Amino acid sequence: MTGPRSLTARVLLLATLWSGLALVVIALVISALYRQSAERAFTDLLRAQLYNVINSVSIGEGNNLAGNPQLGDLRYSQPETGWYWIIEPLGTFAAAPLSSPSLGVSKIAVPSILNVPFNNRYERFYPVVDAFGNNVLVAETEVVLDSQGRAARFRVAGNLDAMEEDIATFNRSLYIALVVFGLGSLVVNGGAILFGLQPLDRARRALERIRRGDAERLEGEFPREVLPLVNEINALIESNRRIVDRARMQVGNLAHSLKTPLAVLLNEARSLEATQGELMRSQAEAMQAQVQSYLNRARIAAQRESVLVRTEVEPVLERLVRVMRRLNPEREFSLSVSPGAVLAMEQQDVEETVGNLLENAARFCRTGVWLSVAAAAGPPAGEPADTIRRTWLEVVVEDDGPGLEPGQLGEAMKRGRRFDESRPGAGLGLSIVSEIAGEYQGSFGLQRSEKGGLRATLLLPSVTKDVA
Repeated sequence: MTGPRSLTARVLLLATLWSGLALVVIALVISALYRQSAERAFTDLLRAQLYNVINSVSIGEGNNLAGNPQLGDLRYSQPETGWYWIIEPLGTFAAAPLSSPSLGVSKIAVPSILNVPFNNRYERFYPVVDAFGNNVLVAETEVVLDSQGRAARFRVAGNLDAMEEDIATFNRSLYIALVVFGLGSLVVNGGAILFGLQPLDRARRALERIRRGDAERLEGEFPREVLPLVNEINALIESNRRIVDRARMQVGNLAHSLKTPLAVLLNEARSLEATQGELMRSQAEAMQAQVQSYLNRARIAAQRESVLVRTEVEPVLERLVRVMRRLNPEREFSLSVSPGAVLAMEQQDVEETVGNLLENAARFCRTGVWLSVAAAAGPPAGEPADTIRRTWLEVVVEDDGPGLEPGQLGEAMKRGRRFDESRPGAGLGLSIVSEIAGEYQGSFGLQRSEKGGLRATLLLPSVTKDVA
């Protein structure tokens, strides 16, 4: 599984996920800590109230419990509130028990000491449900009241719902504050990330201008972290340009050095006897064709990977179609080109490949030729999807002539193969087209056209204008 292809989207996604996870963890930790604090404070409150009750009660006249604890909380006076205090005599001490007005005549169950033992301070705390359905926490201890050993059990109960409501109120406020903080942090982080990645976006746009032919190098001010990358790209572009220029110069020098010897051989062939002269002439012409073919291959190989090689398709094809209309006034030529189509090829190679196909189609068509250029769905068969050129153009030339039989389609692209000897030609056009397409890592194929004739399809590398 891969992440987003955009660096900005990837950083924003990671920052958002991390911020969200951090805020959730912070919310859980703070909520748990507050609950611990609230529970501890609730227990401490009950313990304080318990000892207030103990200090307020003694044994009075008639050996009865005497005292009226005032705990400063009206909930101990209001019925069914869940806040109670209870004093019960123990052992042989037969006095009547005392309880807060809020409990009335109701009772609160006392668990076994085995189930809830006393702590080292001789206290125990346990939750119960009172007669009114309130969840209460009871603080209990036993105290000897006089020198005769008379003792009583003291209990103070507090309503746990009050603590839970306080915790819920705190959690709501906490979550609202963290959500507001989180949204604010995302906005600030997003702005900081976008601002920090601006130099990379400027470099991307500069590369796009280079690919469109609007610039020849990365220009502009870049931060220190990006500047080495910019310098390396500029050095690579300059090195690539020098390699292409050197290859072109060498190709030109080789062509020039071979041109004169071949011309001499051809002239000498004309002065020889017919059989020998024809043999020498044909061999010299074959040498010329082979030399030119390999020179073209060398030139194409030198610059096919260059980001500086590009040809805008529409003006080149419009010019070719105008020439074909003048040469074939009785034929109709239709042209359809996707807007902004740019091929990653030398202009002369585009002219040679498409020109050969147009010339071939015009030679055999009955009424017209149809030329179209559109974006292709993928790379040629056998090429990896993530090849050097990420986009491709499909150039299609169709005619309404007699076409070829299925068995002849493969033979037609062989060098020197001709099926109609009555028409002029050397049988090299389609093989040249196939070789040039192959040198640019493209493909060339022939099929029967729905218009009745031949359909020639070129899949050629294009220059993408979206480098994001």
